Amino acid sequence: MAEARVETLAEEWSGGTLPYRVGHRKLGMWLFLMSDSLTFAALLFAYSYVRFSSDTWVTPFPFSPSIIFSSGMTLVLLSSSLTMVFAVSAAKRRDRKKARLWILGTMFFGSLFIVLHTIEWLRLINDEGLRPFQLPAEWAAKWPGASPLFGATFFGITGLHMFHVFTGVCYLGIIAARIRKFTAEDVEVSGLYWHFVDLVWMFVFPLIYLLSVDMTIK
Repeated sequence: MAEARVETLAEEWSGGTLPYRVGHRKLGMWLFLMSDSLTFAALLFAYSYVRFSSDTWVTPFPFSPSIIFSSGMTLVLLSSSLTMVFAVSAAKRRDRKKARLWILGTMFFGSLFIVLHTIEWLRLINDEGLRPFQLPAEWAAKWPGASPLFGATFFGITGLHMFHVFTGVCYLGIIAARIRKFTAEDVEVSGLYWHFVDLVWMFVFPLIYLLSVDMTIK
């Protein structure tokens, strides 16, 4: 009787088709993503508070090349979500070869996003002279009295997001390398993480980039 009860509990915990039934891996990932979403929500709220409570806030991103470049980064990340969808679909069809190829494609787009974002950082640091707690002299002259916290919030939020992308690429690398030992649910769980990373960028991009467009006509 006890053994039968244990088997029943094990079957329920493994997930199934009944409402609210979910495997422990997927449940664990959902709980992690909920906690991580609170972290990003707090950071974005703090950024918004500092921005709108300041009398002057810098808007340093011209449409060309900054917004065009960051829009390209966004397109790359969205493309990675599409390849991840194909990877999950292939895994559910038990086509591990195609699932691995689509995961590798996702890793490629994720790595490309990191490279592009690093280029953006280097441009702001080396060419513009932006520092975490100090505005470039040119920006300070253009926006007198602007808060020096732009760099701290920009590097903090985008840096944390870039770290999540890097972690996701490593995570997908493990899944791809051992695809024959993982189930379709494992691929789906990794897809949940990746889609979360992409979703976060959909909040970061407009809040930090699009709302900081330099409308000055030169």
